[in-house]
Amino acid sequence: MTSDRNNCSLFVPPSIQDHIQGTLNAAVVFVMYGDYECFQSANVYRLIKVAGQQLQVSFGENNLGFIFRHFPQVQIHPHAQRAAEAAQAAAAQGQFWQMHEMLFIHQQELGNGYLVEYANRLGLDISQFLQDLSKRAHVNRINTDIEGGLRSGVEAAPALFINGIRYLDRWTVEQIMAAIVAAND
Repeated sequence: MTSDRNNCSLFVPPSIQDHIQGTLNAAVVFVMYGDYECFQSANVYRLIKVAGQQLQVSFGENNLGFIFRHFPQVQIHPHAQRAAEAAQAAAAQGQFWQMHEMLFIHQQELGNGYLVEYANRLGLDISQFLQDLSKRAHVNRINTDIEGGLRSGVEAAPALFINGIRYLDRWTVEQIMAAIVAAND
């Protein structure tokens, strides 16, 4: 795995405040800074999912952890911030990962009407969801993720860290699987 241990380490360590699939104390923990309107972020998320599923058999279910942190690039993706707020509004109702999936699947359709439609499909309390969005209730959380990314040297999404070290190799399932194996050794 190509990495620069001086410049590319994760500033904010994984914690229970993060959105995590798997466990925090897994042998290999991914931290991804992503943008819901970014095609590459969606691709990287899918690659990690595939690699994780393929290695789950040999590693065991609790040896891989995946954390998603928001890094909306509002200067090039006008709907990214609002999509991140929708994900957080869903998280407040216990459905972060369901909304996360929905946003990446439908990343070309992230306008307000679509966000409400996705919330409705997930069975969220629409009144609460809309209230959270209108009050911008989760902006601080998103800004905290962005700040942590910037302090970790992230300049654009997607950015990936494996066990706290920035992943800089090619974005292929094989390369990510190799990085997982190397991080587990």
